[in-house]
Amino acid sequence: MRHPPRSMLLAVTGAVALVGAMVVPVVTASGATPACTVEYSVTSQWDTGFQGAVQITNNMAPVSSWSLSFDFAGGQKVTQGWNAKWSQSGTTVTAANESWNGALGTGASVSAGFLANWSGSNAVPSAFRLNGTTCNVDSEPPPTPTPTEPPQSGSAPALHVSGNKLVDADGAGRRLLGVNRSGGEFMCVQGYGIWDGPVDDAAVAAIADWKANVVRIPLNEECWLGLSNIKPEYAGANYTAAVKDLVAKVEAHGMTPIVELHWTYGQYTGNSAGCSDVHATCQKPMPDAQYTPSFWSSVASTFKGDQAVAFDLFNEPYPDRATSTTTQAWQCWRDGGTCPGIGYEVAGMQDLVDAVRSTGAKNVIMAGGLAYSNDLSQWLTYKPTDPTGNLVAAYHVYNFNTCASESCWNSTLAPVAAQVPLVAGEIGENTCSHAFVDQVMKWFDDRGLSYLGWTWNTWDCSAGPSLISDYAGTPTAYGIGLRDHLRALNG
Repeated sequence: MRHPPRSMLLAVTGAVALVGAMVVPVVTASGATPACTVEYSVTSQWDTGFQGAVQITNNMAPVSSWSLSFDFAGGQKVTQGWNAKWSQSGTTVTAANESWNGALGTGASVSAGFLANWSGSNAVPSAFRLNGTTCNVDSEPPPTPTPTEPPQSGSAPALHVSGNKLVDADGAGRRLLGVNRSGGEFMCVQGYGIWDGPVDDAAVAAIADWKANVVRIPLNEECWLGLSNIKPEYAGANYTAAVKDLVAKVEAHGMTPIVELHWTYGQYTGNSAGCSDVHATCQKPMPDAQYTPSFWSSVASTFKGDQAVAFDLFNEPYPDRATSTTTQAWQCWRDGGTCPGIGYEVAGMQDLVDAVRSTGAKNVIMAGGLAYSNDLSQWLTYKPTDPTGNLVAAYHVYNFNTCASESCWNSTLAPVAAQVPLVAGEIGENTCSHAFVDQVMKWFDDRGLSYLGWTWNTWDCSAGPSLISDYAGTPTAYGIGLRDHLRALNG
């Protein structure tokens, strides 16, 4: 999708600074790394109340949701809080993550604060529990995989290209029919978290319950690479661990994960610019040569041992909006370099294919065409060279696109689909109904092709568009068309 809706972006209350008169030190007997640590502080205090804060650090395996509990010993009572859902039963206080800060990678920290009443004594809690595990005590958590170790594949099949089909290791064809799961491209760069909404096992199981067999996961290159403008808790190893965890959950439910680069570095202020920011805070017309090849080298190294994972090189190229001729646009798309109308050095699709293959990764690669991946008219002419032969054409279509009719699909998509696998990585409409996607799905079904609905997020279906109204999988009036269709095909 060209512009994710802005209405769902959260305004976050500033965290309380962890300074104050009373701080619980983190001490262990032998110096071993605790499974988790909690620093508790009273940042200010008055006759009948006080302000407190906790900083939680997870040293265990990454989690997609967290709950901290502790007991007050002096009759204190929490009255309100921020950066967590605070509750109290008797003396036991619980702080559970908000929707935007649930992911907590290995070594990652999160802070939350509260106001409370007290009288007589304001004793500091003596024990803290994170998801049931006691913190601040000796523990030797199992080592987490390094970024170069691939996650263990579940029941999702390894894929490769055979002719114009995607097939598994036994040569059986596999159509990719499923959804996009947006959030990883914007939450981290905006400082709110890693995912938009839950990505725990129950949330992934809800996608599988629609009979989807693929989930596309948009990413942000600055967050993956851990650049300095991203909050550390949402960047680098923490971000990578969260992505690996979601990929593993998707595979465990038998679904193919597609990791996709959505937002990138590079300042573009020309025609159809999404933002003027040099950082990866919006869709750019082409990936940048400075960081994108490094991103794909790292991603490919992470997943090269797991061919169940597919790579989508760049969400929606639109160099055609910047350049003066179609030929220039397609040359920029394939070859990169200095492109007319684009002020930064561009990484072309060939550069990115080369970056992936230089790691030894043989994973399936998807490459979308011009006009926000809606134009594949010269895709075959400018097709990048892939030494493994595992290249797929990616296509996006919404009811408001130029190529959104059967006549256009027959003239431009059918010739591509005759030679290489064709995957509609995004289909959708902004009408809060499903008449258009029904038409798209029928055309693709008749030809045995693949498609994914945008998007599995609880946004306004007329602005998103959004498939669901909650993460249990309740469909919107738009999403019900895809859900019922997938269940009819795969149920």
